[in-house]
Amino acid sequence: MTTAIQPYLTFNGYCEEAFNFYKSVFGGDFVHISRFGEMPPQEGISFPESFANKIMHVALPVNGQFMLFGSDNMEGGCGGPDLVVGNNISLSIQIDTKEEGDKIFAGLSAGGTVTMPMEVTFWNAYFGMFTDKFGINWMINVDLNPGECH
Repeated sequence: MTTAIQPYLTFNGYCEEAFNFYKSVFGGDFVHISRFGEMPPQEGISFPESFANKIMHVALPVNGQFMLFGSDNMEGGCGGPDLVVGNNISLSIQIDTKEEGDKIFAGLSAGGTVTMPMEVTFWNAYFGMFTDKFGINWMINVDLNPGECH
């Protein structure tokens, strides 16, 4: 069962500035923030040292209604598209089970372009990304440790 659909914003190196601005408007605190330099080594993924302090993932609760997610774009590093204003927003779906995640992923990605197949990640989630046949970017996430915010 799908538990939530959340907006995921991507920035060209100014995610932290943007999210500090959003936090000043909406209030509250980040429930998660991680940087690319904290990422464990991944085969085939590298980035310049200057990128180590950029935001890999941030989560900000908004009005108790939804979570606003964001990251800096690591062009060429994670298989995602180059950032262009207009394609820098994805819909992130939080799913309860791997089976449902696979079903939703297969259905929505049919006729589209898979940028990251569903796989277990270092942040202990079953996760995948794609652009559907209508040009909408999606992220499917199944928390393998429910109760922890990612």
